[in-house]
Amino acid sequence: MSGRAKLTVFAALATLLTSWSLSPLVESQAWLLQAALLLTVQSAVGAGARRVPLARSLTVAAQLLVSLLLLALFFAGKVESTGSGPLAYFVTDFGSLFAQGVHDVGEFAIPAPLTDGIQLLLVSGVLVIGLLVDLLAVTARTAAAAGLPLLALYSVAAGLSGGGDASWFSFLLAGCGYLMLLLSEGRDRLAQWGRVFGAAPGGRAPADSGLSGNVRATAPVRFGRRIGALALGMALVVPAALPALDDGLLGGPKEGEGSGGSGGTISAVNPLVSLQSNLNAQDNRVVLRYRTDSPQQGDQYLRILALDDFNGSKWEASGRALTDVPQQMPVPPGLGEQVRLGATEVTTNITASDGYTQRYLPMPYPATSVDIPGKWRFEPVGRTLVGDQLARDRFQTVQGAEYKVRSLLLKPTAQQLQKAPAPDPAVREEYTRVPDNLPQVVGDTARQVTQGAKDDYSRAVKLQDFFAVSGGFRYDTQTTSGTGPQAVARFLADKEGFCIHFAFSMAAMSRTLGIPARVAVGFTPGEKQPDGIVNVSMRDAHAWPELYFQGVGWTRFEPTPRSGLNVPDYSRPPAPTAQPSAPAPLPSQGAVQPAPAPSASAECPPALKRLGECGPTAPQQNAAAGAGPSVTAVLGWAALVLAVVVLPLLPLLWRNRLRARRLASGEVLASWRELGDAAWDVGVAPDEALSPRRAASRVVELGRLEPDAAAAVHRVAGAVERALYAPPGAEVSYAGLADDVRQARAGLLASAGRLPRLRALLLPRSAARIAWAVSARRSALTSAVSARLTALRLRLPLRSRG
Repeated sequence: MSGRAKLTVFAALATLLTSWSLSPLVESQAWLLQAALLLTVQSAVGAGARRVPLARSLTVAAQLLVSLLLLALFFAGKVESTGSGPLAYFVTDFGSLFAQGVHDVGEFAIPAPLTDGIQLLLVSGVLVIGLLVDLLAVTARTAAAAGLPLLALYSVAAGLSGGGDASWFSFLLAGCGYLMLLLSEGRDRLAQWGRVFGAAPGGRAPADSGLSGNVRATAPVRFGRRIGALALGMALVVPAALPALDDGLLGGPKEGEGSGGSGGTISAVNPLVSLQSNLNAQDNRVVLRYRTDSPQQGDQYLRILALDDFNGSKWEASGRALTDVPQQMPVPPGLGEQVRLGATEVTTNITASDGYTQRYLPMPYPATSVDIPGKWRFEPVGRTLVGDQLARDRFQTVQGAEYKVRSLLLKPTAQQLQKAPAPDPAVREEYTRVPDNLPQVVGDTARQVTQGAKDDYSRAVKLQDFFAVSGGFRYDTQTTSGTGPQAVARFLADKEGFCIHFAFSMAAMSRTLGIPARVAVGFTPGEKQPDGIVNVSMRDAHAWPELYFQGVGWTRFEPTPRSGLNVPDYSRPPAPTAQPSAPAPLPSQGAVQPAPAPSASAECPPALKRLGECGPTAPQQNAAAGAGPSVTAVLGWAALVLAVVVLPLLPLLWRNRLRARRLASGEVLASWRELGDAAWDVGVAPDEALSPRRAASRVVELGRLEPDAAAAVHRVAGAVERALYAPPGAEVSYAGLADDVRQARAGLLASAGRLPRLRALLLPRSAARIAWAVSARRSALTSAVSARLTALRLRLPLRSRG
């Protein structure tokens, strides 16, 4: 294999190894095989174009054209056709599938399902990077610059996936691929300078080299290989050894900081970005399953943590001291004896899915005891369980855990909340703080909405109704999730958002009224199955405000105008309110409502599609599945399959046909040419300068033939000598010549190794004669055309003179 061919192979291999870093982004890795196949064809087209040779621009154009055709063939029929003809397919249908992939990337959470659109993006992205690497490393002979597209591919993958336990392995694969590419390019460059001499076997210099003793001459390639291995090892080891590099290239995502010992603290990360991703996820995977004996399953919110610090830019959890998980948790803060005696203790058995890696434990509030395996810590103020540190970069998570939670089902009444005494001064001081830069419109709106209310409970109910009923707000999960003070003012002006906006705004406005407030993040109760198990899916992620009332404690309110959310009985207005001025809120997945009559003029709105409330409609790409594949599509796919099967066998079929024709002719020179090609196929290149006898001896020696096969070769050579040098009229017998050629060929194949034998059969070297023949015919045709044009030019002046 030539140096440039090796460079082509290593360029494709480096791209494939780097593309492995994209595998955490999707659930299935089936696209990698397709990308590998198309990348191999693309690289082979480039290698063939360089052998012709073609100009660099034509080589890249050929690779790009073949790649587009292969993508079109592989993804044909994945989207319903909106036009006719090849141009309509490439411009309209192919573009629609690409746009669908971009849309799916924005809709699905990582790891996303492998939709046709996402698969097209992944495969085409790998092909683009592979084309750039091949252009830089092979066509332009600058392998070092080829690291830039490889780095771009790895950086995008690492940035989207957020690192993880397997990030070091992806980096190792990408680094090894790049180093092998550099090594191959270096060897090829050195080979162009001349032969590289190393030490004699055993590490001693040759006697006539002028060197003595145990001197060893190290080849530049070997030295470069050691430098590369050392650099890659340092890149893997140094980040692990230095704590300051924990967040570097190989560092996994951190969900918080904590200490394993008692008295440690936790600084919770903001979970809002993942919450919005979960709400917009179309696959709606189940993350939790539970069974409970609660008589009010609609109130069974699974709380993860509370965000109690509004610092002027975002809501987040305060740093709190951690303790060991007590067998019996203390009484919730603010809970009075009267409400506690009226509560019911319920038991909930929860199972987390293997794909849910939350570090905070989802559980009903307020929990009284938790039975869960693993290392967990307890934060008493927020009553949160958080996974302890297991290793330097690894924490306990809820992934695959099965645990039991006992909790109180509190049933406060509106009268108890209305007559609640003033909260403890320390609680009021901490949970009514608002940033100095909070826009004045927030407080003004809160006072305007609650005008006429006599107590904190009535103010809270009016705020809840303002957002959920009478304020004209619209639920939209696509709204940008800003969390700073200006975001609250913007939300009050735009009047559209999702649970984060409603919870944050009500909590901030409550604080301006002197009502202690915070925001809880977790899951709504989920959907009960016929067997009694309740499924909690990604779109059940939710945020809600908790307001503090002395004697009751932290109390949930529900300002989000999304049907299916359970508004607590204690927060319902005591008297009927006016009809809402805004359109009715969107129905939720959990609500059981009669489906509206289908409209012939309008499709399901995008907002309902995002919430999965458009009924069991089939995906767009399967809309025409019932019609069945057309005859053209069947013939096209059949031709593609036939081409994939037959094309690799064409050299074998051509070689067998040529051999049969030569041996059937009975001509001595044709048989001799077949013997030479058989030796060429196993690596013995022909040498036309040798006599038949010398050529036969060379084939026997290089082909390492056994005596019988060697004798057959010499018999064929003797027949050629007699045919060439026998006197005219002499009778020469050539019986058994074809059998001798077949015996010699069998001996050549038997003495070759497994791989050379396989190449001799499937990719025979003598197939180069096809290219020679084409080139000769092209030259002859060019000469004939040139001669005809010259003759025409000579005739024209004669005619003009005549």
